[in-house]
This record gives sequence, structure tokens and C-alpha cells, in this order.
Amino acid sequence: MRVLRAEVLRRWFERRFSFEHLGPGDAPFLVERLRGAPARVEDKTRGLARELLTRRDGEAWSIQEHVGHLVDLDALHDARLDDYRGGASVLRAADLQNRKTYEARHNERPIAELTLAFRRERGRFVERLSAWEPQDLGTSAIHPRLQQPMRLVDMLYFVAEHDDHHLAWMTELALGVRS
Repeated sequence: MRVLRAEVLRRWFERRFSFEHLGPGDAPFLVERLRGAPARVEDKTRGLARELLTRRDGEAWSIQEHVGHLVDLDALHDARLDDYRGGASVLRAADLQNRKTYEARHNERPIAELTLAFRRERGRFVERLSAWEPQDLGTSAIHPRLQQPMRLVDMLYFVAEHDDHHLAWMTELALGVRS
């Protein structure tokens, strides 16, 4: 029996998060996960046929749309850094309908273009993080969907988990398991 099965992968919005276990000392490890995500996406998509990359199961996203979604969301992560820096009490909200991803037509683009865009956007995000001081990692604001405080270090964990969520779905799609 395979460990990863589509029937046990929870939807992102069904996940709940607890951040008590995180502290500033976790930030370097989280940043490393974030920095490495583009390489993991490239590795996961390398050599896959276009038909597999763009195959949808009903309304569920294709592998390529998952990659495009990660590109789309990095703009939100970057903007939330501005929220923290500006002392916002509530982080800007995500588009819970994911209109940007649905409207972007990611399946019509070459996968190399999407992976390059993800590498570029994520690199920009990680570069911005390098300017933050360790004491800033405790800066906090309310996450609008979760309705709980989220420190900057918590957001790094949240984004890394979001990356892994989509990478797991890409694995399932590549293996041909129906969602």
C-alpha cells in the first residue's frame, strides 16, 4: 500500500494550524524549505509528458495548474510581508475562490515558463526575508481565514506547508491516482 493516497490528502481549507511549537530559531529551517521549493517543483515536473502535466480530473487542477498556483500565491506572501512591516493588525486576505489561478490558463503555458516564474518569485520573496532582523520574526497579525494570530515565523511555516500540500497533490496526479 502506498503511503500517499489521494483519498487521505486533506483539502487545504480543511487543515488547521497550531504554531506554539515554533520560535525564531525555526526561521532558518523554514526559509530553507521555502528556498528549495522551486527545485522540488522542477524535479517533480521534469520529464513528464505535456498530456500528464495538463490533465485535469473534473474541476481539480492539473499538475501544471498547481505549479501556476504556487506562482500566483507568492504575490500574496510578498504582500503580507508589507502587512507585517507596516504594523497591520490583520493580514490581507487571500482570494478564497482562487480566481487568479482559474483565470490564468496555466495549462496553455510551457511548464518551463511556470517553473522559471516560480523560481523568480520565490527567490524575490526569500531575498526580502533576508532583510528581516531576528526580533522581527515575532511580529504578529491576525490571519483572516484562520482567525488566529500569525507571527512572521508562523507565516513561513504556513507557506512551506502550502508548498508541500501542492507538491503532494502533484505527486498523486503524476502517479495517476484519481483525487
